[in-house]
Amino acid sequence: MKQKLIVILGPTATGKSDCAVTIAKKYNGEIVSADSRQVYTGLNLGTGKVTKKEMGGIPHHLLNVLSPKHQYTVADFVRDTHNAFVPIYRYKRIPILVGGTGQYIDTVVYGLQVPEVPPNKKLRTRLEKFSTEKLFSILEKKDSARAKTIDTHNKRRLIRALEIVDALGKVPRTKKKNLYSPLFIGLNLPKEKLQDNIHKRLIKRLRLGLIAEVQNLHKQGLSWKRMEELGLEYRYVSRYLQKKLTKQEMLVQLEHAIIQYAKRQITWFKRNEDIMWFKPTDTKKILKTVEHFLAS
Repeated sequence: MKQKLIVILGPTATGKSDCAVTIAKKYNGEIVSADSRQVYTGLNLGTGKVTKKEMGGIPHHLLNVLSPKHQYTVADFVRDTHNAFVPIYRYKRIPILVGGTGQYIDTVVYGLQVPEVPPNKKLRTRLEKFSTEKLFSILEKKDSARAKTIDTHNKRRLIRALEIVDALGKVPRTKKKNLYSPLFIGLNLPKEKLQDNIHKRLIKRLRLGLIAEVQNLHKQGLSWKRMEELGLEYRYVSRYLQKKLTKQEMLVQLEHAIIQYAKRQITWFKRNEDIMWFKPTDTKKILKTVEHFLAS
């Protein structure tokens, strides 16, 4: 019999962390983060990393795993997540996988194979010369399905996708095979409300010191190039700090980029028909759904 797993997912700014803590408190759970940037130390305000107070005494896993100077891969995440699940199940608790990185979630839950394509240095050197716009255009022509879900401004991911396409013809879509018995709880909001949340949250993060966070990371040795790869807040704030953008340009472009990111997240998750969608305020309905799932 497969072990039960609760998955809380959805676009950014929908309150996934709060929902997960509420469920964990009521149903003896522990939280495992499925966020591709919260694994890095020092990336706090920009990623919306949950604070100790917000954790509410609930154990959280896969936060602050390594320095952002290093690369954390999907394969790393799969290994670390399965390792985190072992003691949770051993002590008869329920793991709650929480986040908005769809590829991470699908790879863990469905046991999808990460393409074993070694780095192609010659190809990478050639592709590195292109802009992100050009790289995305090439990917759209070669693999339109992958182009719909990729971060269009993340040069590293665009190059990696093209590297896989070059080796395999396209980024493979592996057949789903559940490793666990999952309950997918999706949180979403009407478009206008989601965009309002994104705007308010961005202003709050800036007020709390987002620019200083990026400055400190750079002073600690994180290159501007690496900031670009880390995306969204780190990309646009670093451009502002390099005087490539005014503060107003940074705000407008960053907010637009976050909204586009949320759209890509929704596109990814809509492919999964097993997700039960709720509004973040549907707490009673969500808890009742979890109760039925755990009792079944």
